[in-house]
Amino acid sequence: MEVIVNLTTPAAHVEIATAALRAGKHVWSEKPFSLDRESGLRLLKEADEASLRLGCAPDTFLGAGLQTARRVIERGDIGVPLTAHTIFQTPGPESWHPNPSFLFQRGAGPLFDMGPYYLTALVQTFGSVRRVSAVGSTAKATRTVGSGSRMGEEFAVEVPTHVSALIEFASGGSANSIFSFDTPHIRAGLVEITGTEATLSLPDPNFFDGELKMWPAGGSEWTTVETTGPADGRGLGVLDMARSIRSGDPHRATGQLAHHVLDAMVSVTESIDTGSFVDVASSASTSSALPEDWSPGEATL
Repeated sequence: MEVIVNLTTPAAHVEIATAALRAGKHVWSEKPFSLDRESGLRLLKEADEASLRLGCAPDTFLGAGLQTARRVIERGDIGVPLTAHTIFQTPGPESWHPNPSFLFQRGAGPLFDMGPYYLTALVQTFGSVRRVSAVGSTAKATRTVGSGSRMGEEFAVEVPTHVSALIEFASGGSANSIFSFDTPHIRAGLVEITGTEATLSLPDPNFFDGELKMWPAGGSEWTTVETTGPADGRGLGVLDMARSIRSGDPHRATGQLAHHVLDAMVSVTESIDTGSFVDVASSASTSSALPEDWSPGEATL
């Protein structure tokens, strides 16, 4: 059993993954899964026909923070989940990243770079996205590298740098999400899910652990919920995939899930361009929860 880990830039993900599949290797890829629906579907077909597995980041939803949130929701502590609110807003990465231009090209921007963390967390709670509506804007046509050997160099911005999206799920729930590289006030990692009985504030979906809080109906303050489970950092998805290949069980951060998140993000960009709701044709099953005592350090041979 060999798993190739693909950490290339977004534009190379499909090419590298396809070559690895044709060499008979299972593939774990960095996000996003691909840059468009068609190449993503070809990749899924290639893996299926070869009886090989595809996995894709983010795997942060396997960490203690979001897995505990899932257990809280599934045992009914917040009632029926109805709506969600997420925010990721920063001035953008060009001030600190030594080579930031690719983050402002097709396949990146705040939506494709950070959206997978937030949308994957939402899909794990509400299920598949049914349709989306969005508006987007670009504050500046060019940006300037702020550090490293390219400091002072200008580069073109090719994608919306502020996206406001309304997301409707097949389950009937909805979410409003902001993804922005245009705001001087940094506010990132906000994910709130409101149910019939309480609002749950989740940890930053870009991390594996963090503070989980609940505000019950009629309450007057947040209460902290203790998180349990693995919080060991990047690599949980690859490990779960490798263990699942060995045992013959389904892995959790699947290519199907990543393709559905990609489909939703492409639909958001189409909605920005057309000014209308866009249906999301794909779907993805909610991944099975990790056992609460699942340990990345446990020997499984």
